Amino acid sequence: MTDSIADQLAREVRSRRLALGLTQKDVADMTGVSERFVRFIEQGKPSVQLDSLLAVLDTLGLELRITTKTGKGARALAGHASDREPKP
Repeated sequence: MTDSIADQLAREVRSRRLALGLTQKDVADMTGVSERFVRFIEQGKPSVQLDSLLAVLDTLGLELRITTKTGKGARALAGHASDREPKP
């Protein structure tokens, strides 16, 4: 089973923070969010504020990217979109 985006973020944020030798409090102070918020990110809580999350990522030198998935659902959507295109 694949990790959720929250789990992936948690792992990356924690790893980067530790690599930089920062505590959760350090990151919170540098970012202007609560230590609790940083803890929630690292615990993989699925409902965090996007603007605050982006601030934490920026502070740690990380970025969030959105790419097109190639999974079953994405292929189905692509097929649905091509059904709607006019036929020549």
